[in-house]
Amino acid sequence: MLGPLVAAIDQGTSSTRFLVFNSKTAELLSHHQVEIKQSFPKEGWVEEDPKEILQSVYECMERTCEKLTQLNIDISNIKAIGVTNQRETTLVWDKETGEPLYNAIVWLDLRTQSTVERLINKTPGRNKNHLKHKTGLPISTYFSAVKLRWLMDNVDEVHEAVVSHRAMFGTVDSWLIWCLTGGKSGGVHCTDVTNASRTMLFNIHTMDWDPELCKYFGIPMEILPRVRSSSEIYGLMKSGALSGIPISGCLGDQSAALVGQMCFQDGQAKNTYGTGCFLLRNTGPKPVMSDHGLLTTVAYKLGRDKPACYALEGSVAIAGAVVRWLQDNLGIIGSSEELEKLAASVGTSYGCYFVPAFSGLYAPYWEPSARGIICGLTQFTNKSHLAFAALEAVCFQTREILDAMNQDSGIPLTQLQVDGGMTSNRLLMQLQADILCIPVVKPSMPETTALGAAMAAGAAEGVSVWSLNPEDLSEVTSEKFEPQINPEESEFRYARWKKAVQKSMNWETTEPVCNGNGETSIFSSAPLGFYIMGSMLMLIGANYLAGHA
Repeated sequence: MLGPLVAAIDQGTSSTRFLVFNSKTAELLSHHQVEIKQSFPKEGWVEEDPKEILQSVYECMERTCEKLTQLNIDISNIKAIGVTNQRETTLVWDKETGEPLYNAIVWLDLRTQSTVERLINKTPGRNKNHLKHKTGLPISTYFSAVKLRWLMDNVDEVHEAVVSHRAMFGTVDSWLIWCLTGGKSGGVHCTDVTNASRTMLFNIHTMDWDPELCKYFGIPMEILPRVRSSSEIYGLMKSGALSGIPISGCLGDQSAALVGQMCFQDGQAKNTYGTGCFLLRNTGPKPVMSDHGLLTTVAYKLGRDKPACYALEGSVAIAGAVVRWLQDNLGIIGSSEELEKLAASVGTSYGCYFVPAFSGLYAPYWEPSARGIICGLTQFTNKSHLAFAALEAVCFQTREILDAMNQDSGIPLTQLQVDGGMTSNRLLMQLQADILCIPVVKPSMPETTALGAAMAAGAAEGVSVWSLNPEDLSEVTSEKFEPQINPEESEFRYARWKKAVQKSMNWETTEPVCNGNGETSIFSSAPLGFYIMGSMLMLIGANYLAGHA
């Protein structure tokens, strides 16, 4: 007999999944996955369709239930559903019609760069860490408040809905929970502490929305969801085969992975390789502020009356996204499996370094002016070397945030626990161990993000089918990758990478200057402006000299 089952919705940047676990053994019984389309309407803009996101959740649920029935597993054994999601991605919808008022603006999106520059220029000493004492975060395009501000300023439907008190704001978790619990017919408008802590509107000390932060960004508090713990019954499913089942767990994807990796002790850490790369280290019940460019974030709060735990986080914008770029934009690979083969065929980047700063640089630099570069090219370089350099880039970026974390905590990590889609790439895992000079440990069940959400849902008061007591947690089998190169070679390659990073900086230095027709002026680029002015002066000078010859 199977024990009680717990399901998880895992709504990520590139796909949606629905997974069902046995609460007694943490075994994954069945799942279904659907890809999500991203649209790039302008350079630096990244959007997704909220209705497509919701539809993908329903599709995954239905298909997983069908698969369970084929396995002779009774879906009435599913006792709770957890939600985990891409964080920071920002949505606004009409509470009366239930319709989204604009596409979801994805966390990677850069359209708010000029808004961020204006906000930083307003602060004393132009300090991007001006709000860090309350939020744990730098003022950056990454977080939800600036995206919401952009929507209110630039989308008439959003502005009108806010003025007429019809607007609801939420991150992806809020949108899904509201829709699944009834939508315009009594849907629950809530979020959890981990997702709230990524908006820049949440005070990580008081554990609630902060009136001063909302005033700073000009956000009316009435549009915000109610903040709840990560493990409690929020509401019941209102439709489909799982109607009546409680939604009782909610964690931002990186917090969910920390829980799924069972990093409940101060000092335990995990790195997730998804669209981006996220290294979190549990710092216990007290928030620790970083001196080395890391974020302070809420790790989890597993129950209404339980204490919150905090984490230090190093965020890298582009990890798995570089694979998609090589596939979709350059066409040099047909699949992510092909990337591993291509890179393994040469076993070296041959001095080629790839800094994929497509959305600027996140931790530890927080440099929105950076852009992607590939350097160290020779006539010998081919697509296989570029593939290898792309994998190395993911590892070097992880090394940078691990170094920052070790400096902040003063206690170096002796091994790195990993998870996420990219960990199926064995070459990447070996490269990571080589570049960090410590072992990399990968669980044999890679779905730790969904597992974390299921654990939170199953452990909720009123559900109580999953015990989070340390002695009850099931043993996880894993694979260990040991470093295979000498530290000197690793340090040499890392130093070259740091040199390449410096060259990627200060690429986009100013806001575009528009002329009266809304077109960008050529003089918005200082180097181009100097070049054109210099050329004109030389021509005028040459004509003058020719006239006097």
